[in-house]
Amino acid sequence: MNEQLTRRIVVGVDGSPDAARALAWAIDEAKRRDMTMVLVHGVEVGAIAASPYGGGAVLEQLEASGKRLLEEAVAAVSAEGLPFDCVMEIGSGAHALIEASRNADLVVVGSRGHGGFVGMLLGSVSNACTHHAHCPVVIIRPERTNGT
Repeated sequence: MNEQLTRRIVVGVDGSPDAARALAWAIDEAKRRDMTMVLVHGVEVGAIAASPYGGGAVLEQLEASGKRLLEEAVAAVSAEGLPFDCVMEIGSGAHALIEASRNADLVVVGSRGHGGFVGMLLGSVSNACTHHAHCPVVIIRPERTNGT
């Protein structure tokens, strides 16, 4: 590990059940290893960025939602007494996580977030992180249900 790193664990926050499980896992790991948490949310704008109709209002709603998600994650991290930073970027959640990984020891994400096709085994964000992050990545799988 690079000695310049400040013992940081990056975790993706998107409000999905898998991301909530990733946050809980990351909190436990940060407590064990005395690490600073970096809570990351990407505001995915997609086609609304090019829309001439109400794109600004939709973007404001997405930003407000992202802030609420980060506030909930901050509450969970603060309750454990861990130091933290927050990052919210307009654009790809994967890009935000990969950039945050440049100064991190570990990235933790859920296997599937709130985007795309629910049936995918590995979401696009977690897939991008495994291929492009600058540090090790932990992917938290969905909770097992009967027979799976």
